[in-house]
Amino acid sequence: MGVVIEFKNVTYSYPLTDEPVIRDMSFSLEAGKFYGVIGENGSGKTTLCSLIRGFAPSFYKGELEGEVLVHGKPTVDHGPGELSLKIGYVFQNPFNQISGVKDTLFEEVAFGLENFGVPVDEIEDRVLEVMKLTNILHLAEKNPFELSGGQMQRVALASVIVLKPDILVIDEPTSQLDPEGTESVFKIIEEMKKEKKTVILVEHKIDLVAEYADEVLVLKDGRLIRKDATAKVLTDMSLAEQGVQLPQMAILGNRLVESGVPLRYIPVTEAQACEVIGEAMRKGGK
Repeated sequence: MGVVIEFKNVTYSYPLTDEPVIRDMSFSLEAGKFYGVIGENGSGKTTLCSLIRGFAPSFYKGELEGEVLVHGKPTVDHGPGELSLKIGYVFQNPFNQISGVKDTLFEEVAFGLENFGVPVDEIEDRVLEVMKLTNILHLAEKNPFELSGGQMQRVALASVIVLKPDILVIDEPTSQLDPEGTESVFKIIEEMKKEKKTVILVEHKIDLVAEYADEVLVLKDGRLIRKDATAKVLTDMSLAEQGVQLPQMAILGNRLVESGVPLRYIPVTEAQACEVIGEAMRKGGK
């Protein structure tokens, strides 16, 4: 798998600010992988997403040092709309995703395709397909602003997925959702993972990151302090001392090991915990 996104010594400051919000950041992301981005509030997660998408500095302005590359080309050198075809961006607040110029959900999901001049027949087929995927087809004639938060978040995802980008940047899609809404959104994200899309997900619900991510990036005070395979990052108890939230299963596993229980590995998901703890109990019972 090749590199699709690369940060080279990136430092970024918003206009009229004294301190950079991203500091000397370098890393690369590979095609087809699922990346979780975690860190405390104010650590730079949303700004990282904006840099990948090219909103910073083109829209937000400010000062960018270093380079952000997408498919080997600096984001600042991409033409208007060029990154829109490569990268789908789902905002934290789904209200920001709604155009406000369409009366029905069907028209809203089709809006981006219309802007790119996709033939009408193809638009209809693609919109119907993505509405089925996101379980919003029954809402096709509803006004987008009459939906619940969970429904609107699925519309936001649908309006991005319908463009068929290879890269998806998703900023805290479940922050305003109940467990049922969260589950419905992650079913969609799981489908994107199965399709081998490159997914960059900012998410506070660390158990979901543990479940889905191939690798995790940890941000603190605008710096990238860790990037590695999910299991390696989310079982590192030293990160908890830096304010990083870790999965409850990893904390439980470490405590069991400290108390003398011989776990084969430290789990990060509930399924892993059931497997490895059950295994240790069976061996201990012999």
